[in-house]
Amino acid sequence: MKAQNQLPEVTTDEIVEKIYVVRGVKVMLDKDLAEMYGVETRVLNQAVQRNLARFPYDFMFQLTEDEFKNLISQFVISSWGGTRKMPYAFTEHGVAMLSSVLRSEQAIQVNIRIVRVYTRMRQLILDNKELWLKIEKIEQSLAKKDDEVQAIFKVLKNLLVKEEKPRQPIGFKIPGKK
Repeated sequence: MKAQNQLPEVTTDEIVEKIYVVRGVKVMLDKDLAEMYGVETRVLNQAVQRNLARFPYDFMFQLTEDEFKNLISQFVISSWGGTRKMPYAFTEHGVAMLSSVLRSEQAIQVNIRIVRVYTRMRQLILDNKELWLKIEKIEQSLAKKDDEVQAIFKVLKNLLVKEEKPRQPIGFKIPGKK
C-alpha cells in the first residue's frame, strides 16, 4: 500500500499531454482520466452519472462527433476501437469534482497532481500576460501588413497580366515607305 502523501506514477508531462482545448476551454477526456485514476472509463462515467448534479455544463460536457474527429486528427488520438458514445470532457472544475465521486486513494492523489498542473498553467499565463499582449499586437500588425502586401501583389499581377495591344510605331512616316 502506498504512503498517504506519495503520488502515483503520473508525471506532469503525461497530464499536460492529456489536456486539450475544446470549445475554447482546457479539458481532459474521460478515457484519459480513467486511465490515470486506475479505473475503467465505464466506471468513471457511471460514478459521474450517479452524481450528475455535481457536474454542470461548465464542469463537464459530451463531445460532438465533429469535435471528437477533430481531436483524433489534430492530436493523433487513437480511435479507441469504435466508441459507442462520444467521450465526456471535464474542465478544471470538473476534474476537481471527480475527487468527490471517485474515492480511491489513487484518484485523490492524481486529482491533486492534475489541479496543481492546471494552477501552474494559469499562473504561467498570468505571469506572462504582458508578453501575451505583445504577441497578440504583433500578430494583428502582421495580419494588417499581410493584407496590404496581398493588395500590392494583386495590383502587380493585374499590371503584368494586361494584354498588350498592338501599338502604332512612333516616328515620322516617309512617303512611299511602309
